[in-house]
Amino acid sequence: MLQRVAVIGAGAAGLCTARHILSRPNSFAPPVVFELTSNVGGTWCYDERIGTYDNGWPIHSSMYRDLRTNLPKEVMMFPDFPFDPQLNSFLPHQEVQRYLEKYCQSHNIRPHIRFSTVVEKVKPFVVTKEDKEKTTTWEVTSSDSSGFQKTETFDSVFVCSGHYSDPHIPDIPGMGNFKGKVLHSHSYRFAEPFSGQSVVVLGAKASGLDISIELAKAGAQVTLSHGRPRLTFPLPSGIQQSSPVVAIEDDGSIRFQDGSMARADVLMFCTGYNFSYPFLDGDQLGLEIQDHMVSPLYRFLVPPAFPSLFFIGICKIICPFPNFDCQVQFALAVLDGSVSLPPQAEMEDEVRRALHEKVECGVQRRHLLIMDQDQWEYCRTLAQTAGFSPLPPVVRSLYEEVWRQRQVHPENYRRINYRLISDTEWESQEKQRMCVVQTNGGERSAD
Repeated sequence: MLQRVAVIGAGAAGLCTARHILSRPNSFAPPVVFELTSNVGGTWCYDERIGTYDNGWPIHSSMYRDLRTNLPKEVMMFPDFPFDPQLNSFLPHQEVQRYLEKYCQSHNIRPHIRFSTVVEKVKPFVVTKEDKEKTTTWEVTSSDSSGFQKTETFDSVFVCSGHYSDPHIPDIPGMGNFKGKVLHSHSYRFAEPFSGQSVVVLGAKASGLDISIELAKAGAQVTLSHGRPRLTFPLPSGIQQSSPVVAIEDDGSIRFQDGSMARADVLMFCTGYNFSYPFLDGDQLGLEIQDHMVSPLYRFLVPPAFPSLFFIGICKIICPFPNFDCQVQFALAVLDGSVSLPPQAEMEDEVRRALHEKVECGVQRRHLLIMDQDQWEYCRTLAQTAGFSPLPPVVRSLYEEVWRQRQVHPENYRRINYRLISDTEWESQEKQRMCVVQTNGGERSAD
C-alpha cells in the first residue's frame, strides 16, 4: 500500500519534498502540500505588506525589496536543477522566486498544493498491533480561505514551514521608554523611509549588515550594535559600530554595554527568528520547542519517539537548497525501509551526546543548531547512509571562497561571477581564477 505524506509549506523545502515523493510512485501516493499563502516560494515570495494578510494570518515572508542572495546560484541550486546559466551568480530575490516556480512546474508539483490553507493541528495516533509492533498515523486538521475545516489521515508528515517568519526580539530593560519607532527586520522592506534618520541596528550577521549598508546609502545615520569582534573591513560612511544595547533609559536614550549613550529615531532588530510550530504539541511528541532550539531531533531531522515526522531545513548557516535535498532523500529512505533507524533510546542518546559536546566547547544554547563547517560531513553521511549521490566537492570549495570574499568585501563581493567547470572545479569569471579541489580535501589555485 502506498504511503500518504503531508507536506507543510510550499517553499523551497516543501517543493523539494514533493518533488522527491513524486519521483517514487511505487512507494508513495502523490503528496498533499499545505501552503498558507497563494504562491509557492515561501520566504522568497516578496510581499510589500507587513503585519497580517486580509484573512488575519501573519505575513510569512521576511523578504525585503532590494535583497540579493549572499550565496552564488552555483552553490544555491538543487543538485539536479541548475539556475539559468545566463544569470549573474548573486541574484535578486525575484530570480530565486522564478527559479522555485520553474522547479515546481518542471516536476508538476502545483496540482498537489492546497493554497491559502492553514494547518491548525498535527496529531499522532499510535496503534499497537497483535505482534506488539507500533505504527503511527497522523491526523492533520486544516482550514481553507473560506474557513472550511478538514481532518485527514497520513502515514508521515514533513514540516517545511521554515524558520524566518516569527521574529525574535530580545528582552531589553526599559524598552517601553523608547520614543521612536521599533521594528524587526521581518517588517523591513526598503530604506527610503529612513533617510535622514538615526537608526540603531541590533545584530551584525547577514541581514543586519546588508540592511545597515542599504540604510546608509539612503542617507540614514546607522549605529551597528553587536557583540561580535569589531568588524575590520571597510564600511560605508554613515555606519558606526557600537557594543550591544543593554537598556533604554527613562528619557528614551539608549545605553550600550561599554557605557556610552545615544539617541535614535529607530531601533531595528536584526536578531533572528524563533522556531514556531503552533500546529504541534511538543510535549506529546517528546520535543522541547524553544525560541532557538528544537530537541531532540536525530540527525537534525526526526524526533526519536516519532520517526515518521520530519523537520526539513531546521539548521542554520547552511547551503540551504542542497541541504534540503539531502535531508529529504534520507527521510524518504527511512520511510520506504531502505534505511533503518536505531532504537529510540539510542537516537536520544546520540542527540544528547552531540549537543553536550557543543556546550562543552562553549557553544551557546541559541547557537546549537548552527551547522556551518559541519554541514559537509553531515550531508555526506546522509548520502552514504541512504545511498544517493553526495554533494560534489566543488559546492564546499566555492561556498568557502565566497565566505572569505564576504569577510573582506562586504559591499563588493557580489560583483564576482562564478562558473562551475566540473564536480571539482570552479572559475571566477571576473578574475579568471580557476580553483581545483584536490582529492585530499585541499585546494590549489591556478591564476
